Amino acid sequence: MPFNLSEVQLSNTELELGAKLPHDYREAMKADNGGEASTEEDDWELYPIKDTSDRKRLVRTCNHIIVETSSCRGFGSFPEGALAIAGNGLGDQMIFLRDNDKFRDIVYLWLHETGEVQELADSFRGIEKL
Repeated sequence: MPFNLSEVQLSNTELELGAKLPHDYREAMKADNGGEASTEEDDWELYPIKDTSDRKRLVRTCNHIIVETSSCRGFGSFPEGALAIAGNGLGDQMIFLRDNDKFRDIVYLWLHETGEVQELADSFRGIEKL
């Protein structure tokens, strides 16, 4: 069960990323940091945002978006400036793409086998959290 997330923890992650996260995504993670989602394409595990506010939250967010994104960079076709926010368990990732000091609102699907990037939703509001 996901925890809520404070503005301080969100801001710390944005500082570490060097970019602002999309508003709809931020609001969803504040209410439930992580969890599951469903799209027409697949079921997804949403990666949490790192929460260092206490030991239990730190342990429950050890697979946070920065760690998962770093892991994805091991694939040669992972887009430059992309941020992994969810995985389908088969290697494909739900991602945001970066524009300078912020991430775009659009949610994309990155296919790990081909490196193809497809638009999933205009914003995170279009993703059904379970």
